[in-house]
Amino acid sequence: ADEPIIFIHGLSGCWQNWLENIPYFARSHRVIAVDLPGFGASPMPPWELTIPAYGRFLRDFCERLGVDRCSLVGNSMGGFVATEVAITDPERVDDLTLVSAAGITWARARREPAEMLARVGRAAAPLVLRFELSAIRRPRIRELAFRGVFHDPNALRREMLWENVVPAFQSPGTFDSMRNLVGHDIRDRLEEIGVPTLIVWGRNDRVVPIPAAFSYKKRIGDNAELIIFDECGHVPQIERPVRFNRVVEKFLAREGVLN
Repeated sequence: ADEPIIFIHGLSGCWQNWLENIPYFARSHRVIAVDLPGFGASPMPPWELTIPAYGRFLRDFCERLGVDRCSLVGNSMGGFVATEVAITDPERVDDLTLVSAAGITWARARREPAEMLARVGRAAAPLVLRFELSAIRRPRIRELAFRGVFHDPNALRREMLWENVVPAFQSPGTFDSMRNLVGHDIRDRLEEIGVPTLIVWGRNDRVVPIPAAFSYKKRIGDNAELIIFDECGHVPQIERPVRFNRVVEKFLAREGVLN
């Protein structure tokens, strides 16, 4: 098999965010989809949830699994974590795929509103989960509930929505991460990324709007390729899995995704 691929989910995500991608890449790679500490089936760690701490966790995680070098693929917050690893531990990273990556947008945010949102979110989580679960069954409500993340929620199978909603609101780290990750500014260090980088974005991303994609491309420079998916929101790997898998496969083979 080729070099291992590590998939890193986003805020309020889990390893199941990559269900449409794992089988495809497992044909030729060792594929590892991680639940970051505090998310999915991983318990809260004894340390504070920060981007540098998650970067150190990934380094230790790779050492435990015997992974010397790998391809990192990160969505949203997972992209933020992946950039941290590519900058601080470049010898571990063969290439980098940033999927609607947080980081540039979050760097400008203020911590105080994020702390308030985190407190409100933690208190409201059981109610929100009940609403989301009922929304999955009703197309009109499904559209309202999920269009912030997906461009067309009703185009997705209900099972896929379920896999992306339930672990999110049951993850203890969601709201601590929301508070702690805001304001960690990595923008001036992006030019240090020396590995081939693929930037994949949904044109209709409402969570991390598309100007951030162009900013990533400009800051990383000649090492980066940018590809934009039309009619796609914040999770291209779920909304456009066939195209996503093909584009990333070409990138990993160094064939050039824009050819």
